[in-house]
Amino acid sequence: MALGRLLPHSRILAIAPPAGAGDARIAELPVQEGSRVAAGEVLAVLDSAPVLRAALAAAEAEVAARQAALDQTRVAVAAARQEARAALTRAEAALPILRRDLDRAIDLQARGAATPQVLGQRRLAYDQAVQEAARASAQLQRQDAPDPDEQVDVRLARRTLDSALAARDRAAAELDRATVRAPAAGTVLTLHARPGERPGAEGILSFGTLDDMIAEIEVHEDQTARLRPGATVTLTAPALAEPLRGRLATVGREVLRQTLTDPSPAAATDARVLRAVVALDAASTAAAARLVNLQVTARIAAAP
Repeated sequence: MALGRLLPHSRILAIAPPAGAGDARIAELPVQEGSRVAAGEVLAVLDSAPVLRAALAAAEAEVAARQAALDQTRVAVAAARQEARAALTRAEAALPILRRDLDRAIDLQARGAATPQVLGQRRLAYDQAVQEAARASAQLQRQDAPDPDEQVDVRLARRTLDSALAARDRAAAELDRATVRAPAAGTVLTLHARPGERPGAEGILSFGTLDDMIAEIEVHEDQTARLRPGATVTLTAPALAEPLRGRLATVGREVLRQTLTDPSPAAATDARVLRAVVALDAASTAAAARLVNLQVTARIAAAP
């Protein structure tokens, strides 16, 4: 004979606020004790949600502004590229003409048919055209790139957008942390906090998946040598209309101090035990799901 308790196979989970919630209180609690929920369904919303929602809206607006700036930069760069190409074409087309004018002025001045002032004007015009061509070439190189998105101004605008996107994702993650969701499909067992309260050490609520119930029993150390997985187990308790049945699934390997005690005054209170798990049959699982944590007495059929 051994004492045990009825538990979900997944054990009872204490659902707490996310890390970093600080002193946030519960704003909404859309579930009740006994509510069956799907995985990911909202269990609670913290009062930090409105502020975080506003921060996300601001971050999304910043993303939109940065995206518009990137689009505008791409258009401006494309226009500047076309303008630089046109300027370079004009400058390169003017150079041969101005070179011929300069050469003619040099020849005429050598023959005394042109004044030094005329030669100086032709030389200045040519030099200015050379400088203009160099400026147009440099501008084109700055605006031009094999990949338009790798142009320096576009790259800078894209990095700024990336930063805004990261800030938006961070704001979304912060907002998500203000919403507590079910880690799996299951049932709300006990509410430990209500709207307006700050969750304590027990968390917001206890939660479990009741479709697969077990009994965790504590077997006295001097009885464990006779235990065999698969042995039939009968579980009784005053709260049960009829015994529950199952089979011994696993036997622990660590000797521990008992946590369950019999109400009898003569019962041992500091025994050493091994914990074992009893898998319940379908009918017993349905009955056990209504009495999670119920203390039961287990009788294990002797091994042949």
